[in-house]
Amino acid sequence: MGQGMGKKALTVCITGASSGIGMACARLFAARGDRLLLCARRRDRLQALAHELQQRFGTKSLVVALDVRLRSQVEEKLGHLPDAWSAVDVLINNAGLALGKDPAHAADVEHWDQMVDTNLKGLAYVTRVLLPGMVQRDAGHIINIGSIAGRETYAGGSVYCATKHAVRAFSSALRMDLLGTNIRISSVDPGFVETEFSLVRFEGNATKAAEVYRGMRPLRAEDVAEAVMFCVERPAHVNVSEILLMPVDQAAVGQIYRGR
Repeated sequence: MGQGMGKKALTVCITGASSGIGMACARLFAARGDRLLLCARRRDRLQALAHELQQRFGTKSLVVALDVRLRSQVEEKLGHLPDAWSAVDVLINNAGLALGKDPAHAADVEHWDQMVDTNLKGLAYVTRVLLPGMVQRDAGHIINIGSIAGRETYAGGSVYCATKHAVRAFSSALRMDLLGTNIRISSVDPGFVETEFSLVRFEGNATKAAEVYRGMRPLRAEDVAEAVMFCVERPAHVNVSEILLMPVDQAAVGQIYRGR
């Protein structure tokens, strides 16, 4: 493989690893023979995933139950990793969510807080803790999972879109801050992906969640994971700055073909 990080097994930290894109990334990197730091709030799910990967691939995993919104927790758990796990080669900032689709004047401000705290501040906290080690070693790769909503906006998505635009800006500024190092920064921005995303957005309403994907073929979590792997496996001198990944049935945020 044309692996940018060398032939050795990588230590890969994945936030939001308990479901969806994060879980798909974990399975793909496990199949490649890498070691995984599995981070999410739901310890039971992480432990089940770690067991599955060990059984299937012999993967060594470290389960880190944390909430990226809590800076003290991020600093304590990721800032004091066991020596054998402290040199993180790849960070996949995947933890994120959308909540509600009300217009701004009627939106739940608690939802706004959760989205800003998770999608932007949580991503920044994790990066701030792990990036100094990468700088010291002059090696590493950070992949931020963005969204088409970081490039376009839509009604009912004001703060969610704002957080994803911020992630794109943060990624761009990181590349500038790290110019002259061997650290790579990538952003993978998908359109519609069928995961728990819409179920979370509509607070467990399965009917509303299913309506999002009605009559069209969305991306799978595995499609996004493969794009992440593509970024990581480029030669060391190549940085895939951005990937915009869309299902064939989606031309833009509000342009969906539903004739399937």
